[in-house]
Amino acid sequence: MDIAKILSAVDHTLLTQGATWEDIKGICDDGMKYHTASVCIPASYVKQAKEYVGNAMAVCTVIGFPNGYSTTAVKCFETEDAVKNGADEIDMVINIGWVKDKKWDDLLAEIKAVKASCGGKLLKVIIETCLLTEEEKIKMCEIVSQSGAEYIKTSTGFAGGGATREDVALFAKHVAPHVKIKAAGGIASLQDAQDFLDLGASRLGTSRIVKAVKGQEGTGY
Repeated sequence: MDIAKILSAVDHTLLTQGATWEDIKGICDDGMKYHTASVCIPASYVKQAKEYVGNAMAVCTVIGFPNGYSTTAVKCFETEDAVKNGADEIDMVINIGWVKDKKWDDLLAEIKAVKASCGGKLLKVIIETCLLTEEEKIKMCEIVSQSGAEYIKTSTGFAGGGATREDVALFAKHVAPHVKIKAAGGIASLQDAQDFLDLGASRLGTSRIVKAVKGQEGTGY
């Protein structure tokens, strides 16, 4: 098991509602020390975090989070604001209700609109697998593949379920070759992380892997 390789795939995440700047600063410090792919933080801290880390690491934030039912215009504004504040990567939540209503064209149009608002920055699309049927997951693999987004992501971690090995394997089977996979939520151990990478994930959204490496008890996203 290559610990450095695992850490390099981690979006070191802190999205709890009560997160303070000291908390955010702490994960930025850990992210820089352990060379994680990014820190994933609330949009309100992006500017401060980017000024703090500079070019030492990527700053990721979330859009339409965690419920996904903001209007497209609001998601695009959030994205533009985050990029202006220094965000390097954007993780957006789709409109789950539109999936249930089979509004495939609207879903595709929204992802494309948010991608355009990224100004060339990386976009990851959260489809919230724990709320979808297998048929819906496969359809979202198709839509994300058509959208121009770089990643499909399993979960927010706030909907009662996180990444599963089955879902990552399903993504790997059904997304286009140019689309990468982010597993997020419930990744509790180094073995979990290794399993998801082996199944085809390129990024891991978790707060626990750095804690595991530090020998701490990991709790949270």
